[in-house]
Amino acid sequence: MTKAASLSEAVLLINEFKRKFSIWELYRSFVFIPGAASKLIGNSKSKLLDVQFVERLQLAVTEVNGCAACSYQHTQMALEQGMSNEEISSFLSGGSDFTKPEEAKAIMFAQHFADSRGFPRKSTYDSIIKEYGKKEAGIILSACQVMIAGNMYGIPFSAFLSRLKGKGYKGSTLFYELSMLVIGFLLLPIAIIHGFLRNLIGLPNERFDKGAANG
Repeated sequence: MTKAASLSEAVLLINEFKRKFSIWELYRSFVFIPGAASKLIGNSKSKLLDVQFVERLQLAVTEVNGCAACSYQHTQMALEQGMSNEEISSFLSGGSDFTKPEEAKAIMFAQHFADSRGFPRKSTYDSIIKEYGKKEAGIILSACQVMIAGNMYGIPFSAFLSRLKGKGYKGSTLFYELSMLVIGFLLLPIAIIHGFLRNLIGLPNERFDKGAANG
């Protein structure tokens, strides 16, 4: 993606959906935010995984989903963390030139997570646990969960901003954009409570493709 100086410029770099989500998918992604955010906050203190590693995972998810607003925001964050423009551009274009060998499997998992719309294969996640360890795998999964939730909300937001600039997305409608933004905003606190209750009763903060349970 070409570097944009502002969010307004960033949303104009894309004129169609790379991926489109539903209100139900948005709600389900919000439910996992409390547990995922808790793990990421814990990692920011423990430094179990490098913050740039986490950022690269989230850039990989964003690249698959094609969220202009998220790409812009995470580009700014990555730059602040010391990543180069070339490295960021590579991840946002799906390239592997800057992928570190020790991070490659996690990056591929992030791409698979996004491609599966947040329902990765259990066998794939098990391979991440085997490669990095259970706690580290939990952080990797959490980074993907937070990012896809942001993407699901950010994509219609990007489309709406682009519409306001006179360049609506192909195949999009004002109704879709506003319903995702307004209903999503209203559902967020309900989903957060839902997520906290899940965590309170000990339900795992994860979901997998049941159809691929056996690999």
